[in-house]
Amino acid sequence: MRGAHVLNTAAALLPIALGLGCSGGDPTQTNLEFLPEMVDSVPFDAFSQNPNTRDGKTLMAPARGAVARGHTPLHFGPGPEEAARAGRELQSPLPAAPEHLKRGEVLYKRFCGACHGAVGAGDGPVVPPFPVPPNLTLPHAVNMPDGQIFHVISFGQGNMPPHKTQIAQADRWAIVQFVRSLQQPKGAKQ
Repeated sequence: MRGAHVLNTAAALLPIALGLGCSGGDPTQTNLEFLPEMVDSVPFDAFSQNPNTRDGKTLMAPARGAVARGHTPLHFGPGPEEAARAGRELQSPLPAAPEHLKRGEVLYKRFCGACHGAVGAGDGPVVPPFPVPPNLTLPHAVNMPDGQIFHVISFGQGNMPPHKTQIAQADRWAIVQFVRSLQQPKGAKQ
């Protein structure tokens, strides 16, 4: 029993003795290093060649199907067929609320108002040199499902560019709410 105790004590003291032996007392002498490649690893710049990767690039593309944190994937492509499918399948995750409507108004003015105008009539300040965009208060836009409007904002349509990389998903849904408020008859309450 006593031999096991001595052996356990020696095993416990060995790392301490090695640590003290490696630290050295003379500051002019180089200390011993344990796993030096972990201390002084070889760095590679993001755009430099890297012999350790398959394609020789340091900066690698994300894995197929990877989704950035905080983003919900949108499994639709561009085009009218996909817009119609989005109209059938997508529903707004935002409840109708004054704060979403206000946010949608701010974003509409920032991203949409230049072409579609302040009230959605297609008379924005950049229209004279560019083709007239659709009037958002006419029946073709009023009858469009929310998911289809969201798709058009996301992927663009005709001369309209896509905004999915500029506007977060929740904000695009807020714009849809604001567009719906523009489509309400004058004096109607929401």
